[in-house]
Amino acid sequence: MSNELEIPKEGKYIYGIIRNAGPIDFGPVGIGKRDDLVYGINFNDITAIVSNSPIIQYEARRVNMTTHEKVLEAVMERFTVLPVRFSTISEHDDNAGIERILEKDYKKFDEMLQKMEGKKELGLKVLAHETPIYESIIEKYDDIRSLRDKLINLPVDKTHYQRMKVGEMVAEALKKETGNYKDIILDALKPLAEDVKINDNYGEMMIINAAFLIKNISEPAFDKTVNDLDEKYGRFMTFKYVGTLPPYNFVNLVINTKGI
Repeated sequence: MSNELEIPKEGKYIYGIIRNAGPIDFGPVGIGKRDDLVYGINFNDITAIVSNSPIIQYEARRVNMTTHEKVLEAVMERFTVLPVRFSTISEHDDNAGIERILEKDYKKFDEMLQKMEGKKELGLKVLAHETPIYESIIEKYDDIRSLRDKLINLPVDKTHYQRMKVGEMVAEALKKETGNYKDIILDALKPLAEDVKINDNYGEMMIINAAFLIKNISEPAFDKTVNDLDEKYGRFMTFKYVGTLPPYNFVNLVINTKGI
């Protein structure tokens, strides 16, 4: 009985799908630690961007995710790209297996590429500044300010219930205020986008966590609107704006690599 570890078979890691008919490569930047060449495999005018890879399940660790994303970002500099789900690996060691996938799903890939042509994803996170936004709530809500002022010079142990009440009122007001800001920001940006995906917030100070699908020609107007909002509301919140991403939030491309 051998104690040697079994060496995984070789396959093709698939990063994304582009419109391209000729040979293409992006250098030795493949996932893993082997510096595999990232290159294209064609069927008609559709190309899968791949690299050689052992047939393993890559862990969703930062180093692996970053490599996957960097490949897609390099591809995006020249092409509209349909990002494929992380750790999608064809079990075929030759180009023919990928060509069969492209042939089988050609119509789907063609339609999705047409839909995404000339568009990109832009990400926006907006986080409230705790102190200024709480100060604005005290200033704006007379009932909260009045109760708080009454309690300022009273002993803490004798006003526990009232102080809890103020805390609840402030939390409710914060929810209302951040909701209002969210509506204002989205009302300004939605008309400039082809599609919007609102993702879950994390933490009570996050106002927006959203992705916008933008036509390339609309990007300057979108940039200007984000800058105008930042100028107007920057005292109360931080705008974290991430440009030119593969359209992860608008393309959910799962490729069946089994039995092909």
